[in-house]
Amino acid sequence: MFKSGFISIVGRPNVGKSTLLNGILETKLAIMSDVAQTTRNTIQGIYTDEQSQMIFMDTPGIHKPQDRLGTFMNSTALNSIFGVDVVLFMAPCNEAIGKGDKFILERLKEADGPVFLILSKIDLLPREKVMEKLQEWTSLYDFKEIIPISSLENNNITTLLDVIKQYLPEGHMYYPKDQMTDHPERFVMAEFIREKILYFTREEVPHSVAIVIERMQVAEDGVMEIYATIVVDRQSQKGIIVGKQGAMIQKIRKNAKRDMTRFLQTQVHLELFVKVERDWRNKEKYLKEFGYNEDDY
Repeated sequence: MFKSGFISIVGRPNVGKSTLLNGILETKLAIMSDVAQTTRNTIQGIYTDEQSQMIFMDTPGIHKPQDRLGTFMNSTALNSIFGVDVVLFMAPCNEAIGKGDKFILERLKEADGPVFLILSKIDLLPREKVMEKLQEWTSLYDFKEIIPISSLENNNITTLLDVIKQYLPEGHMYYPKDQMTDHPERFVMAEFIREKILYFTREEVPHSVAIVIERMQVAEDGVMEIYATIVVDRQSQKGIIVGKQGAMIQKIRKNAKRDMTRFLQTQVHLELFVKVERDWRNKEKYLKEFGYNEDDY
């Protein structure tokens, strides 16, 4: 009997949702950063084995929005609890339970499917402390399953997949066996660029960046040519991304190109440009252009 279904991963920013998805897929699909709100869109990752196909949705961290982009991200995440077979609520075992967590738990009462507590980062605490945190969480919500994990150490990931499988309905394969995401390659390439900007510029250019893939095509020599524009809020941010004598943008280009080459399994030629669009995160025109369309939610 073959099983298939959809699984939503929700939680506050920086609780390990993207790390979990990458660990399940055993490849880098969702970008990771300790900068809050790194994930902006729902990233769909497809795990297939002989008995099942699981479509995981890594959602933006649910937070108090400061602009229209933040509102879009919250809507994306909160709407993902409907119409799925399982909801994975992720929380790190080394952090206090706060108002944000309790807000999410209230919304999870409306979820269509069973809600699991995935207590992440258990490698950071002794076992007795992990158990104390589990008891604290279970006093707040009646979770269908509770699974402590460490994505970095691959601890309990196989157990998590086995338990999810028990809750999935009998069904067909939605995607080809070797497909890992439903996102177009252009989306994944843009995310690789954005991740490097977050990593190398840190707090200097936090959420003021959008990436537009202007052109992506295979040249006659078989090399994948990618031309992308980095959009920022202010002229000063453009200066940070370009860097002294172009050093920063070359570092971003070099490291993004490495991820692209690994993902596409082919040689890549990457060109990056930087453009200033003031306050784009609050302008509907740019939100739609950059793929953050509130009308879809």
